[in-house]
Amino acid sequence: RRKLRTDVAAAFPNLSAEQLTEFIPNKEELNVIKIYSHKGEAVTVYMNNRNPILFEIEKALYPTVYTLWVYPDLLPAFSTWPPVLQKLAGGADLMLPGVVVPSSGFPQVERGTLCAVTLLGNRAPVAVAVATMSTAEMLAAGMKGKGFAVLHTYLDHLWEYGDKSCPPTLAPLVTDAAEKESAGDEEEQVGKEPVSSLTDPAQHLDLGELSLKEPDSCAVLVGREELNEHRAADTAEGANPEVQQEAGDSRTPQEQMDALFNQCFFHALKCKVKKSDLPLLTSTFLRSHMFSCCPAGQQLDIKKSSYKKFSKFLQCMQHQKILQVKELNKGVESIVEVDWKHPDVRAFAVPEGFSPASAAQDSKSEEREQVYHAPEIIPLYGVSAKMIPVFQESGHRKGSILSGSEVRNTIINYVKTNELVDETNKNFVKVNAILCDCLLDKSEQDEVSNLPWDDLFSRCLERLQPLHQVTFFGQEPVVRKGNIEPIDITIAQRSSNKKVTIIKNLELYGLDPQCVANVLQQKVQASATITPVPGAKDRVQVQIQGNQIHHLAKIGCEEYQLPRKYIQGLEKAPKLGRKK
Repeated sequence: RRKLRTDVAAAFPNLSAEQLTEFIPNKEELNVIKIYSHKGEAVTVYMNNRNPILFEIEKALYPTVYTLWVYPDLLPAFSTWPPVLQKLAGGADLMLPGVVVPSSGFPQVERGTLCAVTLLGNRAPVAVAVATMSTAEMLAAGMKGKGFAVLHTYLDHLWEYGDKSCPPTLAPLVTDAAEKESAGDEEEQVGKEPVSSLTDPAQHLDLGELSLKEPDSCAVLVGREELNEHRAADTAEGANPEVQQEAGDSRTPQEQMDALFNQCFFHALKCKVKKSDLPLLTSTFLRSHMFSCCPAGQQLDIKKSSYKKFSKFLQCMQHQKILQVKELNKGVESIVEVDWKHPDVRAFAVPEGFSPASAAQDSKSEEREQVYHAPEIIPLYGVSAKMIPVFQESGHRKGSILSGSEVRNTIINYVKTNELVDETNKNFVKVNAILCDCLLDKSEQDEVSNLPWDDLFSRCLERLQPLHQVTFFGQEPVVRKGNIEPIDITIAQRSSNKKVTIIKNLELYGLDPQCVANVLQQKVQASATITPVPGAKDRVQVQIQGNQIHHLAKIGCEEYQLPRKYIQGLEKAPKLGRKK
């Protein structure tokens, strides 16, 4: 505890001795837990009074939003528009077009300075970020580009470890001298306890409706226009309450979407899903069952609901004990149990105009086949500890995730910046001390002085951590460690010299094994079954009589539009030739 207090004092010199004692108390319980980020980084979290107060990454201490709400002036602060918070909580970094320029000017910071991000009109920080450029560089760049790398936000998973309280309302510091005199008493009150309401109720509404999303790619956040659109919409709704009444539904669009999801969910459970379908991929349940239960003229859009993610919607239904969801494969969730006797399921009445469940079941396999969309798979690379010296010049650190083109550009910039292009032959790169340590084996270090460009790129990729991003149709991208396992097709021999074809890993590509088995059985007129994968808990494989690799190649590559590189075993197809 004494060492922690010393580290905190060194990291945050603005804290007085009294504040430091209050922040790291002598007698109160202080817990330490370890969690892992989406990138796989180990994060040490310090908890006090059931709230995380600090987190530590690579021996660097950072305050949480809970701490910054108590000490709002601990870090230099930059403001953004309230709608931008949803993007930050979803994993985006803060771009300079989304930063509000105050009349008094920005605080002076250097590249790498730890900063707080606040919302316009409220001094309570909602994010902790590291400046990617100095204040002078921000202004010189015309307020364009990435300004801050966001580490932690209100509404993220770290915030969920605490009591999940909302940010207090802290009035902005008054800069005008005349205003300071009139607002002096009010400032004293703000310093001691939070004010009950925001100056702008529209901002309070925006803040309350935001929710955490899956990590998203970095986006340009144009907050001003978005905020004006929100305010204009709020004004229009407030000025014309009779219009909504005439439309026959006074609910907000978000409430209407929530109701539509509930209706389609219970309709699908009651009319579409049978016990024999379980376990059922959640993506198949949404795509093949719920979408087909949506009334004409309406469309399901999870982002327009209060849940924001389909997994959150299913979690809510699981809390009500309507169904049970499990992750049978890494990153792939399935519905494993449904309580059809639940009062809410039994009380649901099927809307008029829908065909009965039997007709829906007859066309089930055809619907699944038509609506399947092959996932978009992008190979990614994580910066490993060994490669940090090469990548840190471009602002990357350990665990940073890059695409193949970004890795290539980073290497090219490094070579050009350090003037390593061979002057006699520009197809070669001179190996300096850093490249020697990062890319060469010990036996090569005394012999290799130049590397061809292609060899340089391939060596770099080999020494980075392999990752991949999978984006299923209508869902948020998911980043996973390692290379994606291909669909594995093997031929096995059974008794009496009979051969069977076995297909594994279909779930990783959003394919329902039962659906694939049904399609294969119809195509080749052979028996197809679903069996457990030996040695793997809760995983299944498709088994069909005979060597059916030719048919599988046609279905996978032509009908499902899967690239051949993601299907392993196609070379085992029987050779077609004339019988003698």
